[in-house]
This record gives sequence, C-alpha cells and structure tokens, in this order.
Amino acid sequence: MSTDETFGALGVSANYHWRATPGEVDMAMPAPTPIPLRLKAEPQNVVLDLKRTAIVIIDMQNDFCAPGGWVDCIGADYRSDRAPIAPLQKLLPALRDANVPVIWVNWGNRADLANMPPNQIHLYRPKGEGLGLGDPLPGSGAPVLQKDSWAAAVVDELAPLPGDLMVDKHRISGFWDTPLDSILRNLGTKSILFAGVNTDQCVLHSLTDANFLGYGCVLLEDCCATSSPAFCTEATIWNVKKCFGFVSDSQRVLDALAAQG
Repeated sequence: MSTDETFGALGVSANYHWRATPGEVDMAMPAPTPIPLRLKAEPQNVVLDLKRTAIVIIDMQNDFCAPGGWVDCIGADYRSDRAPIAPLQKLLPALRDANVPVIWVNWGNRADLANMPPNQIHLYRPKGEGLGLGDPLPGSGAPVLQKDSWAAAVVDELAPLPGDLMVDKHRISGFWDTPLDSILRNLGTKSILFAGVNTDQCVLHSLTDANFLGYGCVLLEDCCATSSPAFCTEATIWNVKKCFGFVSDSQRVLDALAAQG
C-alpha cells in the first residue's frame, strides 16, 4: 500500500484491513479489484484471483530433503523428496513478482516436546528406540525436527526471502494448532497453491484441512514429492481431484502468469 493507503490502516494486507481516524473506524473498506489468473487444471480449469491467492510449501526442510537429515540418517531415500526443488526455483520468483504470498510450513517442535503426545512421538520412534524427535543427528548434532534448528530449516536451494512467511507445525497437518489459518485470513486469501513433501502425508492433510476450512485448493503436482510408493501419489491425486480441489503444475502456473501479463 502507498503512504496514503497505509495511513490509519489496521491490518497486514491491502486485501483486508480497517481504516482508523480519531473519530471513526471504517470496517467497510472496499476489496481490491480482482486480478484473474486462468489456470489449466484437472478435473476443471480454474480462475484464481492473484490478489487472494497464496502458495503454501510444506516441509521442504533439511530433515526430509537434505543429506545428513533425519530421513537420510534412518536409511530412507531423501533424494525423492528433493524433486520439488527445481520447479519451485522457477515458480517462486514469478509468484513473488505477482505479489503472491509465499508461506513456508515446516515441522518444528518445541525443544521440550511438551505438546507432543505419545502417539506423535511413536510416529518417529515406532519401536521405542532409534533416532526420534529431538535426538541429535549424527554429524551435525542438530535435534530432529526441532524449531529453529538446522533440521527444521528450509533447504539452502530454496532459502526463504524477506517478506516470506514462516509457520512451525507439529502434526501432519499444517493447520492443526498453528497460526496458518489466521495468517491466510488476515492476508485475505481465498485460494491456496500447495507444494512440498510428502505428497500423501503432510501435503495432503494440510490441503484437506484447507478444503474443510473453505479455501479453494490447487495441488501443484510437480512441486510435490514423497518417499512413499507410487500408488500413494496416485491415490492422493485421484482424491484431490475427486473430493478436495484441483491439480495443476508449475509450468501451467507460469504459462498463466505470462498470459495474464
């Protein structure tokens, strides 16, 4: 917003705010004019409003996507979770240029695990032993999935920029017991582009929660990945198209942005 527009503005976004003066608070500020983005998708094409769209990127962090992270240290294939890096490197600058908010949602626990019940701790130490939440990683010593640690940081190749928004989560869904919904609503968001890992787990369940909360949801297939078997991705894509939203990809978003001018 310009200086005149920000004078007396109460709110973080031009899309949704009040205007205060000494004698009045205006709660009826006009909504900004939509900027339509016509996006090819399945099962139908969609028209998004760039003024009311954000991208939410789930768990593109060292513990899942980097050598020496938790997934690597337990002997799983972290390399499959790196597939979204290249398409996101191309897509994010174009979205930022279009003033689309970039929101990173990473698994980042409290150091004391005080809000983690046994069933969540079991997820990472299912046999009661091994490298679990908060344990130091071999090599770096970073505590597994702990907030503000190397383990919970976005991979270097996708380093967030000033102006991006960061949200810590501590469940499979990025919406459960986090400020993500409040942030999106304060930005005036109506539609969300989803990216990250794992497609069939944290991405899917964040997307389904967004759907239940009333957001329009678009899964960017090439900006998501998983270390699960291929049928898990197939089922996720089918379910998103059937029940929870739409499926597109980064190139179609780039094409739509170029056509929109």
